[in-house]
Amino acid sequence: MSAKAYFLVSALIFALVAILHLLRLVNHWSLQIGTIVFPFWGSWLGLAIGLALSIWAFRLIAVWKISH
Repeated sequence: MSAKAYFLVSALIFALVAILHLLRLVNHWSLQIGTIVFPFWGSWLGLAIGLALSIWAFRLIAVWKISH
């Protein structure tokens, strides 16, 4: 797998994670595994981190196109 393909797959996965966290926040979906209930602030954190990593990966792809 080339570096460009790796960055693209990473960017898409992180974007998907961010979208799922956003959907959870908009639709007020609760998340419970067993007796553990996950708070909504965790989705805010997941949205921010997923979005940041996705943007970072897409920017690396753009830089890759310029330099190669």
